[in-house]
Amino acid sequence: MQTKAILSQQDTQQILDAAQREADANGWAVTIAVTDDGGHLLGLRRLDGAGPFSAEVASHKARNAAVGRKETQVFEEMINNGRTAFVTAPLQGLMSGGVPVIVDGQVIAAVGVSGVKPEQDVQIAKAGVASVG
Repeated sequence: MQTKAILSQQDTQQILDAAQREADANGWAVTIAVTDDGGHLLGLRRLDGAGPFSAEVASHKARNAAVGRKETQVFEEMINNGRTAFVTAPLQGLMSGGVPVIVDGQVIAAVGVSGVKPEQDVQIAKAGVASVG
């Protein structure tokens, strides 16, 4: 039998807080989503000024990073580099900004961010992930 770490409510809040600090420090209005390893939402924080649409996009990015077991930027790059058939995959939000939380080589959760430029979304998500790493 294998065992793995999971996020507690405290861990989820820690990720949201760290990601929000990164966004606030840069003046970025975003939504931050945290999911478990199956892509199920554990926490969502929509910062003041973030568009309503960003809440759905951030959730999808987190889900895809969790179930895809990699950063969503990989999926976006696959599509942009010619593998256009991947857009028909049964996933939404195949854009940069989803980052898995990896502990002992296993994906245990993911963070998704939406609301600013792709590299900024990634920067915020990675700040959240680093807070529990």
